Amino acid sequence: MKNTYKAVQVTRPGLVETVEKELPEPGPGEVLIKVEACGICGADAGVIEGLEKGINYPRVPGHEVVGTLYKTAEPLPAWLKPGQRVGVGRLGGHCNVCEQCRLGHFNLCQNQPVTGSSRDGGYAEYMLARVTGLVAIPDDLSSVDAAPLLCAGIATFNALKKSCAEAGDT
Repeated sequence: MKNTYKAVQVTRPGLVETVEKELPEPGPGEVLIKVEACGICGADAGVIEGLEKGINYPRVPGHEVVGTLYKTAEPLPAWLKPGQRVGVGRLGGHCNVCEQCRLGHFNLCQNQPVTGSSRDGGYAEYMLARVTGLVAIPDDLSSVDAAPLLCAGIATFNALKKSCAEAGDT
């Protein structure tokens, strides 16, 4: 098993470079994903250009990630298996501990990493992700087609859902 991987990181605002990084070990509640595809989103520009507040550089952007489960520190939940295709979006997984999580409002988690902003994202060969931030990707959906669904697709879905549109509406 190799112990380094390539990543495209923002070293400082406006400076993007390809680097070789040490392959990280997943911690409790985390998995290491072998990245197959990562979409490009306007929010990534905020990280790259230094427009997003609170970024600690260097940072690997990318939050529309699809890949395969490569390594885990602990047993996986029943719905996951080694080598399975998964995706992770901008909200990188809830903590299950904070008040919002205890209320079932996982999207409002107060300790949730932001993929590609507060933790490294998918402009890399590998990345760490919280298990609670993963979604299963169906085998009949290509990684390239699935990746943008993890951000732009969710935004579109939520807008349609809140509009009360029904099937066939225009």
